[in-house]
Amino acid sequence: MFDRIKEDIKAVKDRDPAARSSLEIFFLYPGVKAIRMYRRAHRHYERGHLFLARLISQRAARKTGIEIHPAAKIGKRLVIDHGTGIVIGETAEIGDDVLIYQGVTLGGTGKDVGKRHPTIGNNVMISAGAKVLGPIKVGDNSRIAAGAVVLKEVPPNSTVVGVPARVVKQNGKKIETESLDQIHIPDPVQQELDKLKSEIEALKEKK
Repeated sequence: MFDRIKEDIKAVKDRDPAARSSLEIFFLYPGVKAIRMYRRAHRHYERGHLFLARLISQRAARKTGIEIHPAAKIGKRLVIDHGTGIVIGETAEIGDDVLIYQGVTLGGTGKDVGKRHPTIGNNVMISAGAKVLGPIKVGDNSRIAAGAVVLKEVPPNSTVVGVPARVVKQNGKKIETESLDQIHIPDPVQQELDKLKSEIEALKEKK
């Protein structure tokens, strides 16, 4: 247990330039506290103490603003930076050396049964406000941009952005996408007027 705590503290030091001491990280970082309480809850969940497991996880959510279901599977050295508003669902799986920022949701779509939440590979970064939804997999070493909504599989070594998210870089190379013409954009109001005009002319011809 103590080795795991030391590992968590070192992971934060390596990722957070604002971290000043091990004591500060252990006592004052909500992400570290949430992970510590999750591990307690997860142990109880595996032993069949479901009510106690949920009690611990809900207490952690009130204290830290980070909600991790006790059934979720989390690897080593997860770093939760700030953390407010993070939700990790029941069947979510997270690999080793993952970095998650505030406002991230690893959730379901409401359409799936059984495995409903995403599987996150090793060394993945999920930026602030991103939503990864459904039983999809995010490959190792991938990056999810702030505010992205990920609904499809993400290949390893990829960067995804947007709503819905799309791959813009893979294996260090940019993915070519169609550029949006910002000038010659169709006017939807004019299109509707033209449609009405055509219908009126067609009615006149029938008379």
